[in-house]
Amino acid sequence: MTTADKRDTPSWDPLDTRVADRLRADIIDAAAARIAKGPLGDSDAISAAPVLFKAAASLAGMPAATMKVATDWTLGLWKSSYAATARAFGTKVDGVPLTRDKRFADASWTDNAGFFWLREQFELWQKATHDLLDAADLDAKEREKARFIVQGLLDAMAPTNFPGTNPAVLKRALETNGQSLVKGLQNMVDDIRHNEGQPRQVATGVHEIGRNLGITPGKVVFRNDLMELIQYSPTTDTVHEIPLLFSPPWINKYYVMDLAPGRSLVEFAVNNGHTVFLISYRNPDESMRDVNMDDYLISGPRAALDVVTDITGAEKVNLLGLCLGGTLTMATLAYLDLQGDDRINAATFLNTLIDFSNPGALGVFTDEASVTKLEKSMRKTGFLSADSMRKTFDALRANDLIWNYVVSNWMLGQDPPAFDILTWNADSTRMPAAMHSFYLRSCYLDNRLAQGTMTLAGQQLDISKVEQDLYFLAAEQDHIAPWQSSYAGARLTAGNVRFVLSNAGHIAGIVNPPNPKSKHWVLAEEARSEQRELPESAAEWRAEATLVPTTWWLDWADWIGARAGGQVPPPPLGNDEHPVLGDAPGTYVLG
Repeated sequence: MTTADKRDTPSWDPLDTRVADRLRADIIDAAAARIAKGPLGDSDAISAAPVLFKAAASLAGMPAATMKVATDWTLGLWKSSYAATARAFGTKVDGVPLTRDKRFADASWTDNAGFFWLREQFELWQKATHDLLDAADLDAKEREKARFIVQGLLDAMAPTNFPGTNPAVLKRALETNGQSLVKGLQNMVDDIRHNEGQPRQVATGVHEIGRNLGITPGKVVFRNDLMELIQYSPTTDTVHEIPLLFSPPWINKYYVMDLAPGRSLVEFAVNNGHTVFLISYRNPDESMRDVNMDDYLISGPRAALDVVTDITGAEKVNLLGLCLGGTLTMATLAYLDLQGDDRINAATFLNTLIDFSNPGALGVFTDEASVTKLEKSMRKTGFLSADSMRKTFDALRANDLIWNYVVSNWMLGQDPPAFDILTWNADSTRMPAAMHSFYLRSCYLDNRLAQGTMTLAGQQLDISKVEQDLYFLAAEQDHIAPWQSSYAGARLTAGNVRFVLSNAGHIAGIVNPPNPKSKHWVLAEEARSEQRELPESAAEWRAEATLVPTTWWLDWADWIGARAGGQVPPPPLGNDEHPVLGDAPGTYVLG
């Protein structure tokens, strides 16, 4: 931990009334600032009230179903109370079945009768609420939203989130003579006052773009109103003749693909002899309110292709897209096909949704009511704020990205960690209003790209005619692009597809350099030789796939290497038509 992250921690003396007065004043100021924003902070962004009211009204007319849930809960209460009582007298008796939950990793949750009983009551409460929602007369999307909302409330009320019912917090308080609680309270007040009431996830001042993040050497060789194009310096004597263009998402900044030395996919590709170009998008402001998805296609990958082929002289380019950048990559392939432009040789898709029929947890934020409310908000500013994006993604993994830090920062009195991925995660971007509205409606609501009805730049896109070799990488714990949904999209094209499943989640599945924990699944070559097309279902593919105990990076290196042509001398960095404009990471990423 560096000095830059240390908070202004006074020498706390519980008997010093001046310190108590200062702390009391800070709490009052913090509370006033929070109240000024309203009891719920932001507005009901996912339109929770209607679906919860519908569930409640439905259950009110179903006495038999609610009685069954109440009966099951009562029986569980008696069973858990009996087990806890027996444990208090030294006899280990099982209570109700417990779920695997890392929040309850402390041994006291099983060894101490009181904490054991508390955990069991939480489990019973959680099961009863979900049983009620399962019984309510809701359609599939309403039920998913209701479960998400209720689970969020349950997670907030977990006994681990309160000092008096968290054994780890109590132990730490005893070890520090209460100083951990005082420091935690100070952290909480500071976060309420200066971080919109959210616990800080990462130490500040430790990682910085251009200093120890995004530092693979390269030059900016092109810039327009939407993006900068970076060309990376070669590290090998010769390079593949077909260059590689990275298409990152603009929902976050590009450097997740060039995170840090040894953890950078860009660096890995350069060291494997690829001439790598990468798009770095501008962080939108109000002036870009009318920028649409068409603009991102034409002024993004389409413009970048012209620059790449002009600088390298190559007739073909390999394309790699991540997340939303991957969705745009597929749209680009279909668009170029309609133009008779065959410059894309092969394409890689990392944690990308093409088929949005089952978008996972993000679906609760992208129904008609939620999108309409969001559009109304964006009309006022011309963009979706970076803060809104961050809070949405935090809500999808609230236990890891919110409550975990409530416990560590506010109750254990710890400082947030220094972690490169969390630094990147906090460096969110805005989204132009017109583009974001089009994206949500065309993809999440109408699923037009998968159905062949999306129109971009005047062309109706038909991805079923995309014939290039494609590499799809998904992550088994991805909560943003569920791997089964990514798999469904991988089956929609006419090309030969290699589908690979990595361990970890949406980001850690990408930042996956060689390490002992890395692994991936892929169809064995003999299975692939028998059937060019992927199995019909994701479950069938998983049953046939082979576990490989290494990172997918190595598998991809072989795949892309075989599709990158022969060896040639490295091209120059820029040329007369596209001169060097500055060093990587450029200027747009700093905005």
